[in-house]
Amino acid sequence: MDIRFEDTGSGGRYAVAGDGGEAEMTYSRAGSQWIADHTVVPEAMRGQGVGEAMALRLVEDARAAGARIVALCPFVKAQARRHPEWADVVM
Repeated sequence: MDIRFEDTGSGGRYAVAGDGGEAEMTYSRAGSQWIADHTVVPEAMRGQGVGEAMALRLVEDARAAGARIVALCPFVKAQARRHPEWADVVM
């Protein structure tokens, strides 16, 4: 799966293009905290692991940067509950 990352300066955006449109996950930065605030996956792309793949990429990137994730986004919160191995990064 090709996950594109765009740095917006004050945060970032992960995106996956597909036949059904474009899925995206956004976050903003506040010091060493990354605030995951929005995830959208078009109906035609659901059930294919797109959202989970973007969340995993966010976790991996935060780990590499020494950042912690504040999960305001309900989807990221739900994924963090399903993945206890992310507890070192997701608050």
